Amino acid sequence: MEQRIWAWLAAVPDPEIPVLSVVDLGIVRGFNLGTNSLEVEVAPTYSGCPATEFIETSIVSSLQGHGLQNVSVKRVLSPPWTTDWITEAGREKLRVYGIAPPEGSASKTALLGDKKSVSCPRCGTTKTSLVSEFGSTACKASWKCDECLEPFEYFKCI
Repeated sequence: MEQRIWAWLAAVPDPEIPVLSVVDLGIVRGFNLGTNSLEVEVAPTYSGCPATEFIETSIVSSLQGHGLQNVSVKRVLSPPWTTDWITEAGREKLRVYGIAPPEGSASKTALLGDKKSVSCPRCGTTKTSLVSEFGSTACKASWKCDECLEPFEYFKCI
């Protein structure tokens, strides 16, 4: 039953980046399966994420659609979510979708101010430039490739 639940959760898309599932994104921390209940533990990407409630509702709806009853979601704030939790499959899905996945460790970027080396998701070069720290969502920045000249988004390290 646990494998089926993980598979069902892996089919719940992130509303802001629908190519990723909530499992790919690393926000599902686990679940507690009781005799007559299921509690899914979810770590929001950040405290102000506008998609948090929608994701929680989508998880409950999806699992209920598979016949599970008494499904609830528990927000887990500690430890806080980090882009380090995005799965390798999720990172590859981002790349194929045209979004550069976060590179390096979130903790090194945040704490040590390490300069980002961002690879273009289209041609793979690291000859890229930051256009704006602000992208289409709070978790993305706008970049451009200096080789193929294509603009792209970068999923920021959090």
